[in-house]
Amino acid sequence: MTEIKSGDTVRIHYTGTLDDGTVFDSSEGREPLEFQVGSGQIIPGLDQALPGMTAGEKKIVNIAPEDAYGPVYEEARQSVPRTQIPAEIPLEVGIQLQMQTPDGRAMPVTVVEISDDSVLLDANHALAGKALTFDFEIVAIN
Repeated sequence: MTEIKSGDTVRIHYTGTLDDGTVFDSSEGREPLEFQVGSGQIIPGLDQALPGMTAGEKKIVNIAPEDAYGPVYEEARQSVPRTQIPAEIPLEVGIQLQMQTPDGRAMPVTVVEISDDSVLLDANHALAGKALTFDFEIVAIN
């Protein structure tokens, strides 16, 4: 049987959960996820678990935050005066907004706190700082 190596294109079915068992993502009901091993298309901890596996093989892997979406960076949180946010944008904790970086790129942020004068925005990935578990099966190797 062919074993996965860096550079191979693979297809996997997966379920990703947090430590408390909450499912944060799954391919259930969708096409398998397809990507190239070792290309940086997926989080490092999952990518590193694939080499040596074969089609049809299943695995459960626990991934530390530093091998997933990284730690929570305080510098990625920014307080913005409410007056700088257009009135037509609904503000509530948990809502995701798009900001524009100085170089023109779109950057997703989450509203984490609202006061009378300011809004605290967080540009960290929603799963930053969290350990993840992936239960997956190799569907195909190309």
